[in-house]
Amino acid sequence: MQTPPTLLELAGKLLLRDQASAIAALEHLPAELFPPLFILAYHSRRHQESLKAMAQAWPYPVLPLGGLMQRPRVKVLKAVLDGLDVLLAQKVRPRRWKLRVLDLRNLGADFWRMWCGDSTQKLSPMGPVTVHRSSPNMEHPLAPVEVFLDLNFNERDRDEFLMYVIQWAQQRKGLLHLCCKTLRIAEGPFRRVRKVLDAVQLDCIQEVEVNCIWDLPTLGTFAPYLGQMRNLRRLSLSHIHVLSEEEEEEDDEEDEVELEEEVQEMEEEEESEKEEQEQVEEEQVWDEEEERQREEQEEQEEPEEQGSFSQFLSQMLRLQHLRELDMESPSFLRGRLDQMLRCLQTPLEKLTITHCGHLTHSDLTHLFQCPNLRQLKSFGLYCASLADFSPEPLRALLEAVAPTLQELYLDKCAMVDSQVEAILPVLSRCHQLISITISENCLSVATVGKLLRHTAGLRSLELELYPVPLECYTTQDTVNQDRLALIRAELTGILRELGQPRTILLSTKHSGHREFYDVAFS
Repeated sequence: MQTPPTLLELAGKLLLRDQASAIAALEHLPAELFPPLFILAYHSRRHQESLKAMAQAWPYPVLPLGGLMQRPRVKVLKAVLDGLDVLLAQKVRPRRWKLRVLDLRNLGADFWRMWCGDSTQKLSPMGPVTVHRSSPNMEHPLAPVEVFLDLNFNERDRDEFLMYVIQWAQQRKGLLHLCCKTLRIAEGPFRRVRKVLDAVQLDCIQEVEVNCIWDLPTLGTFAPYLGQMRNLRRLSLSHIHVLSEEEEEEDDEEDEVELEEEVQEMEEEEESEKEEQEQVEEEQVWDEEEERQREEQEEQEEPEEQGSFSQFLSQMLRLQHLRELDMESPSFLRGRLDQMLRCLQTPLEKLTITHCGHLTHSDLTHLFQCPNLRQLKSFGLYCASLADFSPEPLRALLEAVAPTLQELYLDKCAMVDSQVEAILPVLSRCHQLISITISENCLSVATVGKLLRHTAGLRSLELELYPVPLECYTTQDTVNQDRLALIRAELTGILRELGQPRTILLSTKHSGHREFYDVAFS
């Protein structure tokens, strides 16, 4: 059975039947009745004039319209902006007309839920209004009006919505301030993005997410816009690659095939000892020439890509307030991560790099030694290649960030017992640590037990995710449940011995269908 409408809903629907009466009643309507009446008018799709009148007479500082619009609705938006036009034209504003911020971001859902009868919401509609610090001084007799808008390029139907708001704001320059704090690019050609970026004030943007496949020249084209975002605090880049990457990989594969054929012929003609010696010598040559090969690779790159990367670096130097950096599959940084790290102008608070198997050991060494990572609160490496990598640079970084580190993620990094044991002493001094995950690494039950003991004194720790120990796996790489039960009991005994209520999670190493097991003592 459907819940019967409340008296307030019935009264609102009755009032909206006659738009003229509804608009006339706004002058005497109690402030707390505006939100539920606005919701009714919004969902009716036939009361644009009522929405216009309510927007101009809105009795609260903020109208969070974006919290209602799950999909762009230009007709509703036009009605509200028409009401805002009336408000801006008033030389003497009625005392109860208090609208200062029109928020078109996907926020404010709590505000509307409160007026829909959600008794769990105990929020005040008269809460403080945050005015963007970079708002210009406007020569206008009234307090400036702020319009907040997120730039989300993930759906084609948002283009019309974005351009409508931007063009409307441009025509009223000096009367209001359009503030875009977030830029998200998930799909579509860059020319769509450029059209909008050319029309907005970029120094308002504080967060940028690029989550689509770009080549390096496209990143270079975007870079000048990035450099204008002087208040940027978070930058996220995903799947930026070099144009010649696929061709180089194909050439490498062909070279490898030819080399294998030659080796096979040599195996038929030469003795096994000589073959082994040549293989050892070849490996030594590759180790010694790693840096030189990187330099040669840079010299062979297309001039366009070199210029694009230089353009990106030059604009990174302008980001004086960057605090968070997230990168996924950053193959364009292979062999030159150090160049980007040197462009950081301020200490980072958060750094996350995922699917970073392209990075060399030299890249990782520069990463761990970067001076601007000494105040990290969150550090994450996912799918990195730490096999045969000295644990000392990582240990030194953890030593430096021990007073501030709150989150540490080292998942699927091919770490082994000796590497984890090397960082255990410094790990025990990270007293601000809230979360630690070292899953999908090759650790024995002895090392997992040492992890439990060394982190026992970290009172803020809430999330612990460790790998299912190697002893639990069969020769077919599946988990033996009987062994796992015994090891869980052993780890529970360690927790009991330590005497603190605690729950940890163990994760299997198969990313496609990971399974989790808890170990708890309470």
